[in-house]
Amino acid sequence: MNIIFEQVKTEKQIKILANTANVVWHEAYKEIIAVSQIDYMIEKFQSFNPLFEAINKNNYLYYLIKADNNVAGYTGLHEEDGKMFLSKLYILKEYRGKSISSKTFEFIENLAKEKNLKSVWLTVNKNNNHAIEVYKHRGFVLIRKQVADIGNGFIMDDYVFEKNL
Repeated sequence: MNIIFEQVKTEKQIKILANTANVVWHEAYKEIIAVSQIDYMIEKFQSFNPLFEAINKNNYLYYLIKADNNVAGYTGLHEEDGKMFLSKLYILKEYRGKSISSKTFEFIENLAKEKNLKSVWLTVNKNNNHAIEVYKHRGFVLIRKQVADIGNGFIMDDYVFEKNL
């Protein structure tokens, strides 16, 4: 399987990204948080307008992950304080278990090293056990817990993991 990372820059790519986010977030979170919170978070963070702003005004890097030229998922990254923030990494259900996440972690870590960043860090929902195990397997360690009020009566109850490069 040929895996490529296509940087999202155009409005067409942002629309594809937003559509992918809508599908994959419902797949990833349906057993963890309420559908109403999933819908709220997609609208607030992963719909066209917030993605457009993140990419064009806030220096986020988003990449469509393509497997044999089909969208298999995406990742979102942001450089902060000498570290790479892995904001998003989602693989569509039908592409999981095919080493795509491993190739994506290699891509992210290489990009961070090219930018002379000292680590990669991320947040993960405390109940997302599969993702937590993947991060631990990839060498990430638990740094702290954090709770963030995201509005509309919803919170994000997360762990923060980091991997030194």
